Amino acid sequence: MQLDVLSIQGSKTGRTVDLPEEVFGIEPNTHAVYLAVKQFLAAQRQGTHKVKTRAEVKGASRKLHRQKGTGGSRKGNIRNPLYKGGGTIFGPKPHAYDIKLNRKVKDLAKVSALSLKTKDNAVVVVEDLQLDAPKTAAFASMLKALNVANKKALYVLPELNEQVFVSSRNISSVMACVLSDVNTYDVMNADVLVITESAAKLFSELEAAVEA
Repeated sequence: MQLDVLSIQGSKTGRTVDLPEEVFGIEPNTHAVYLAVKQFLAAQRQGTHKVKTRAEVKGASRKLHRQKGTGGSRKGNIRNPLYKGGGTIFGPKPHAYDIKLNRKVKDLAKVSALSLKTKDNAVVVVEDLQLDAPKTAAFASMLKALNVANKKALYVLPELNEQVFVSSRNISSVMACVLSDVNTYDVMNADVLVITESAAKLFSELEAAVEA
């Protein structure tokens, strides 16, 4: 699959990159994508929720009145869950929300997410942005030239570039990340995938290495 490489001004450079069909052109497995997104969101939960039971709230432990002969219901102490200020019945307790997902399923989900973006024509390849110092205006100008300024964009770099990362972090609609850190949730959460030319070439190199 060939895509044109665009300049930071939004025009065609005359260069193209080959993106492997095994990554960007498969039949997406939407269930695998669902599982991967569910796992990611579950892992974000702290699981520190806690309420007090009747054994933990304040209050005397004496029985309020005798068991029989009052005409009323049986009651224990003031910490009874039926009373205001009493303990909570079956309330939440701290626990983890982690979900186990096999590596093959996670890999399938990521490839499926990339293929879904390709089907939606939501993948853009742009030449590498060279900055001597952090410049948010320059990064925003590039996004505007690519017609993605008003969309959620995932900007993919081949490796850490401090100048580009700092330039992008003040733009709320953009998330910059290195290729090795791309995950299914970030791909699906973005409206458009903006891949730098160097990062796009890594896909072909990785495919060639696997075939060898």
